[in-house]
Amino acid sequence: MNIFKHRHFKHEIIIWAVRWYCKYGISY
Repeated sequence: MNIFKHRHFKHEIIIWAVRWYCKYGISY
């Protein structure tokens, strides 16, 4: 259960990073 939770957390971070890149990555 703990491993699954950690995996889900990692997935959320990846989605957040992609969203941030799409929003601000182009500005750079």
